[in-house]
Amino acid sequence: MQITLRDLTIGYDGKAVAESINATLESGQLTCLLGANGAGKSTLLRTVSAFQEPLKGEIFYDSTPVVDFSPKERAKMIGVVLTQRPQVQYMKVREMVGLGRSPYTGFWGKLAEEDEAMVTDAMERVGIMPLAERLVHTLSDGERQKAMIAKALAQQTPVIFLDEPTAFLDFPSKVETMQLLHSLCHDMDKIVFLSTHDVEIALQMSDRIWLMDRNAGLSIGNPRELAERGMISRFVERQGVSFDRQTLCIRVTGKK
Repeated sequence: MQITLRDLTIGYDGKAVAESINATLESGQLTCLLGANGAGKSTLLRTVSAFQEPLKGEIFYDSTPVVDFSPKERAKMIGVVLTQRPQVQYMKVREMVGLGRSPYTGFWGKLAEEDEAMVTDAMERVGIMPLAERLVHTLSDGERQKAMIAKALAQQTPVIFLDEPTAFLDFPSKVETMQLLHSLCHDMDKIVFLSTHDVEIALQMSDRIWLMDRNAGLSIGNPRELAERGMISRFVERQGVSFDRQTLCIRVTGKK
């Protein structure tokens, strides 16, 4: 699958936050969306996932405008993992992952044997089968995030969007989550598109970077390309902070 953004302007209440976006997301690529707070990352994610209408321009899933799909059709194409912790009590992990099958069964639909097999497969791929009978509200942040990713996998969509999937995690869990998304993307030939503030991990793990800037617009390339063009340096460097283009590492050079 390919998602194409054509002359896209995004914003809210008629006010544009980014204009003239022309870009493509490809299957089998992990694409990370970087940018300062207020650059429009969440607005772009909501717009591309059809939660919010663009102010101008079009979004195509393959050759079909996303607005032409019904909500049920979109639910079979797009899995979304948001930053917010799921507010559920007394629901087991397997039950929550099973909600990913609701586009096919209805929200209260009974899972058939085939659905149960897909839920099991999703949990096995993410490595949370030992948590299947745990209550969701007892999980750690890292375990909960894996459960939400498993739910998106059970949804069997070719596209997964994630808003700050590493936001509440400790560093090892951040790396583990990004490694998981990278392997899922490549092993299952999915489009995986996520926003993050974890710049170094994104540079190490992603296939493509979308870097949003309120003044410079959207810059796109693989991490090495954007580093060589000076885009990453301009984004991260300031007094006491430098960026090494060779190692793709951010260094703290002194106290302010």
